[in-house]
Amino acid sequence: MIIRKKHELLSHGERDARTAVLDIADAAVSAMNGETATRALVRLDGNELRVGDDTFDLSQFRNVYVIGAGKATYPVAKALEDVLGDRLTDGVIIVKHGESRRLSRIDVIEAGHPLPDQAGVEGVERMLEVANMAGKLDLIFCIITGGASALMPFPVDSVSLKDLITLNEMLLFSGAPIEDINAVRKHVSQIKGGFLAQVLHPAYIVNLIIIDEVAGKPWGPTIPDPTTFSDAKASLVRHGLWDRVPASVRDYIARGMDDPSMETPFPEGDSFIRMYTHVIGDNTMLCDAALTRALSMDLNALVLTSEIEGESSDIGIALASIAREVRARGRPCSPPCVLIAGGETTVTIVDDAHGKGGPNQEVALGAATKLAGTSGIALCAIGTDGTDGPTEIAGGIVDGTTMQRALDEGVDIHAHLGRHDASSALVKMGDAIYTSPTETNVMDLYLVVIV
Repeated sequence: MIIRKKHELLSHGERDARTAVLDIADAAVSAMNGETATRALVRLDGNELRVGDDTFDLSQFRNVYVIGAGKATYPVAKALEDVLGDRLTDGVIIVKHGESRRLSRIDVIEAGHPLPDQAGVEGVERMLEVANMAGKLDLIFCIITGGASALMPFPVDSVSLKDLITLNEMLLFSGAPIEDINAVRKHVSQIKGGFLAQVLHPAYIVNLIIIDEVAGKPWGPTIPDPTTFSDAKASLVRHGLWDRVPASVRDYIARGMDDPSMETPFPEGDSFIRMYTHVIGDNTMLCDAALTRALSMDLNALVLTSEIEGESSDIGIALASIAREVRARGRPCSPPCVLIAGGETTVTIVDDAHGKGGPNQEVALGAATKLAGTSGIALCAIGTDGTDGPTEIAGGIVDGTTMQRALDEGVDIHAHLGRHDASSALVKMGDAIYTSPTETNVMDLYLVVIV
C-alpha cells in the first residue's frame, strides 16, 4: 500500500466515500512504479538488448553507461542495473536529499530540490565525467524524471549558483506553469535544453523518461528544445519577474536574444541522430490506471482531464462544484461515481509571510470550502512523488464534514488558505495524506467520489 495511516484518514467524515477514493488513489499511484515499468520495457537475452521495439546488439558496443536525475530516478536505475548486470560499465544518478538507498554499479548522489544546491552542481560534474567517456561505440541510458531540472544545476559561467537559486525561488513562488519555468531554466544552463546530447554525441542515447509536465511531451537535457531566449524573456515578463531576477540572468538572456549561436540545440542537429526515446510513465497513464480501478469497483467513472492547471484553491473549488452538480442533477455522470483528473496546479505567493503547504493541500482545502454540508462526497488530491511542495505530505482528503470539523478544532480554513499554510490545518484535522516511497513522479492526481 502506498498511502500510510489510512486508519486515521478513515476515522471520521464520509467513511464510505473516503474508503473508495483512497483505494483508487493507492491503486493508480502503485501502477506507475518506475522499476516495474522499466523491467517491462528493457529485456536482455544474450547479447540482444530490447528496449520496447528497439533492439541493440551489445556485442557491437564497447561500454554501456547510465546517467540521470530526478525524484523517481532511483527505481529506474535499479531496474537497469539488475537487467544489465556486468554489462554495465559505469553510471551516476542525482536524486533528492533523503534518498538513502545505493546501487552497486551506479553512483547515487543526493542534491537539493525544489531549490538547487552545490551538491547538485557536483553531481552534474560527475555525470559529465561519465558523459565525456562515451564514444561512438558506446550506449548510454539517460533517465529523466520529475525534479531533474532542480537536481541538475549547472549554470552558464556568468550566472552564479547563488543567482540560480534566487531565480528558481522566484519562479516557483510566481505561480508560473512548469513550461514557463523550464523555458527560463534551460536558457541559463550549460547542459539543459539538449546541450547534454551534444556532450554525449556520437554515442547511442536511450532516453527513459517519466513525464511530469502538463504538456505531456518528452523532456530533459538530451531532448531538443523548442523554446528560445525570447521565450525565456517573455516568461519572465509575463509573470512580473524580468526586472526582479538577478542582473546576471537578465544580461545573459538579453545577450542570447542577440546571438543565435548561444541558442539551445534544435531537433535537426547531429546530436539527436542516434537517439531513442521511451516514455515509461505520464499523467495520462495515471488517470487510466485510476479509471481501471474505479470500474473494477463497479463505480461509474469519468476522466475529466489530464491537463489541469491553475491556482490550486480555485481548482479545488471547481472540482467540488462539479461534484455538487453530480449529487444534485446526476451529470456529467450518475452516482455512485468517480471523477478523475490529473495535472499540476500552482500556488502564487506574493510575500514572505506564508506558512507551510503545497498545491495539492490547497486543492483539498479549497474543495472543502465548497463541499461544506454535502453528503456522500470525498475528494483527495495527491502528489504522485509522495511530496507536495517543500513538505513530506503528499496531499489531502476532505469531504462535506471538513468545514464543520475544522470549526470544532478551531481551524479557520479560509485563513489558512490566505496565508498559504495548508499543512498545519490538514495535520490538525487528521486529513493530511502521507505515503510510502511511490517510485514515480507523474504530476498530481485529483479524485472525487460521489456515493
